[in-house]
Amino acid sequence: MSVIVLLGIGVFTGLTTVLFGFGGGFVTVPVIVWADAGLGPAAVHVAVATSSVVMVVNACVATAATDRTILRHLRGSAGLMLLLAAGGAAGTIAAQHAPGPVTQWGFVTYLVITIADLLLRPGFFRPRADARSRPDGNTAIPAVLGVPIGAVAAFLGVGGSVMTVPLLRRSGRDMRTATSLANPLTLAIAVPAMAIFLTGGTAPGGRAAVFLSGSVDLGAAAALLAGALPVIITLRRRRPRIPDSVYSWSYLALLVLVTIAMVIAALRRG
Repeated sequence: MSVIVLLGIGVFTGLTTVLFGFGGGFVTVPVIVWADAGLGPAAVHVAVATSSVVMVVNACVATAATDRTILRHLRGSAGLMLLLAAGGAAGTIAAQHAPGPVTQWGFVTYLVITIADLLLRPGFFRPRADARSRPDGNTAIPAVLGVPIGAVAAFLGVGGSVMTVPLLRRSGRDMRTATSLANPLTLAIAVPAMAIFLTGGTAPGGRAAVFLSGSVDLGAAAALLAGALPVIITLRRRRPRIPDSVYSWSYLALLVLVTIAMVIAALRRG
């Protein structure tokens, strides 16, 4: 894949990091599956591993630029963060031993379930009035959910925002706050995942990934980050004002778009 194409997609991951809290995982996984298709079944593992590096850097920069009044919602969340990290480590280890098609179709299934949940269960598009005021300032995500969220997110390479944003939204957070908080929560999951993937075994076969470190395609990660980071820095300083209803429907539309891309990639491989 052309470096120019990866840079352009990197710009898009920067947009999704700032606007939707994705950290890049939902975009980078299908893109790197495509870019490293020459690796065969191992391409999915490389995609998930490379996604963790992109998410760590993107989420770190986005978190550093987030308004401190928003980050105060994380007070008292140390237990949740630790359990997210533990789940992230467990999911990463599982991902290293799972067949590529399991990870790929698991990614698609996860997205389809999430899309159905957003559409069918109340509270995402129109948060309940009784959930809007939370003076305690915490994230409203029970710590007990940390391990399953972290494990699923790391296994699929998605960062966890697709679970944390709806949870925060249903607790009464507006989309701007929910998506901003998703970045530091993503960091808790992606940092241990990145460490394990960088030191893990190299994906076998093929020559599509030029700079493999462990299971991470450093060349693809560098190109994606080169496109993403300037966008994250610029938008964090001048974040566009988007009506909350438009924001929430745009979030859903992006999930649908990525699902379609992953289905097409999976069918082509099958």
